[in-house]
This record gives sequence, C-alpha cells and structure tokens, in this order.
Amino acid sequence: MLITRASEYAILSLIVLTKATSPMDSETLSKQLSIPKSFLAKILQALAKKGILKSYKGVNGGFMLNKDAKDINMLEIMSAVEGKAPTVFDCSPSIQDCPSDKAQLCSIWPFLNKLQGKIDTFLADLSLDDILE
Repeated sequence: MLITRASEYAILSLIVLTKATSPMDSETLSKQLSIPKSFLAKILQALAKKGILKSYKGVNGGFMLNKDAKDINMLEIMSAVEGKAPTVFDCSPSIQDCPSDKAQLCSIWPFLNKLQGKIDTFLADLSLDDILE
C-alpha cells in the first residue's frame, strides 16, 4: 500500500511542525491531530532518526523540523516511517527478486515497474512545502 496510516500521520505532523515556533512534544501533537500518542511517538522518532526532525529533550523538549519544508520530499518522509520505499504493488523493482518467482511469466511486470518508477519520481519531486496550505 502506498500511503499507510503511518505515512499519513507523519505528513500531518510535519505540516503542524512547519508552523511551530518552538519544539512540540508528541502528546501535544497527538491531541491536536487525534492520533494515538504511542503510535505518533514511534513515527516522530523515525523521522528524527532520518534527520527530518530534530529532537529536543527536557521540560520544553519536543520536535522541530531539521530542515526547510522545501528540502523535505514525500518519498523521504514515507520511506522514513515505513522503513522502506513505498510501493503500490508487491512487484519487485528487479525481475530476479520477484516474490512469486514467476517473473519470467508475468506480462504486466514491465508496466508495474514503470508505473512504480513514475510514482517514485513524483513523490521525490513533491516537497512538504508544496502541500502546505
């Protein structure tokens, strides 16, 4: 699946954080976006681990963007929270790594692979800044 709940929540959180003037903690974000706190905390940590967010500890701690919204793309966000690049189909980008071992018989693999490439390019070209209201 291309856009999971984790990806959706990551994007929503990042939109809020683009407007923040100080670090926001996961509890505040969780309440504001009506997202389960424990799930959101994992998402925010994944984004921080990949350098999209900066994490601050302490009483006034929380998260802030680590770079400009124009320098954060959707492919980067989704890959960070999913642990891998988002895919539309179970098809592998390499015919040798086909999960069904029937790639040689698959007549739609070239089409699906080409479609995935176009989606990857679109997501890489779409920045967080592009989707802000």
